Amino acid sequence: MYKKILSFSLAAVILAGCSTVPLTGRRQLSLVSDAEMQQQSYAAYDQFLSENKLSRDAQATAMVKRVGQRIEKAVEEYMAANNMSDELAGFDWEFNLVQDDQVNAFAMAGGKTVVYTGLLPVAQNETALAVVMGHEIAHAIAKHGNERMSQMLAQQFGGQTLSALAGSEPGAAANLLLAAYGVGSQLGLLKYNRTQESEADKLGLVFMAMAGYDPRAAIPFWERMQESGGGQEPPELLSTHPSSATRINDLKNFMPEALKYYKAR
Repeated sequence: MYKKILSFSLAAVILAGCSTVPLTGRRQLSLVSDAEMQQQSYAAYDQFLSENKLSRDAQATAMVKRVGQRIEKAVEEYMAANNMSDELAGFDWEFNLVQDDQVNAFAMAGGKTVVYTGLLPVAQNETALAVVMGHEIAHAIAKHGNERMSQMLAQQFGGQTLSALAGSEPGAAANLLLAAYGVGSQLGLLKYNRTQESEADKLGLVFMAMAGYDPRAAIPFWERMQESGGGQEPPELLSTHPSSATRINDLKNFMPEALKYYKAR
């Protein structure tokens, strides 16, 4: 009887905790409030920066910040046009380049974004960098980290809130948060699924196009990403969703839609 009550209660929580992904309209599980996710993310982001070395390459750092700021404006424009500006409440955008050989990047709730220097040789240029940053920021806008966090809270912690878990098991809460964004060694604990990656690909193309970057650069970039593995382990950025023929074909199929948003600068 108690198990049935618990199952019913958890099911009710899950049914009540849903949100909608921009562009696709997909319903997703959301057991963590935006404000709560941002608060935890900001603390984790500050800690990450304190434990990692910022790049001293002024030109590359300026490029990362420039791309980020242009995509930030594009996101705000897109959300306003779709009557979703309230979804950006509490955002405190930040873009940093970290000295690390990983071919990787991530964006957390509230627009907190990191690019690793190891990504730049593969990106080769500013437009390709916009492909990656648009993709990662799209994960944050689509609240994929929130969704993954919610799934883990529901599966492993009975649907309790993130703040409650942080109070009772701060270590577990911190690990879940890092896993939700694929940061550091926690990457393997919880991965973006194909649906989330596809959403980030498409939404990212829209954002970069609105920011004045040619979305057609995404095709050769993801091909270079796949080749950069050299037959070894794939780059961290591809570890959850290899750049397969399916991904390339999906991008090509969506490209006419993305180009509708593109205005060259």
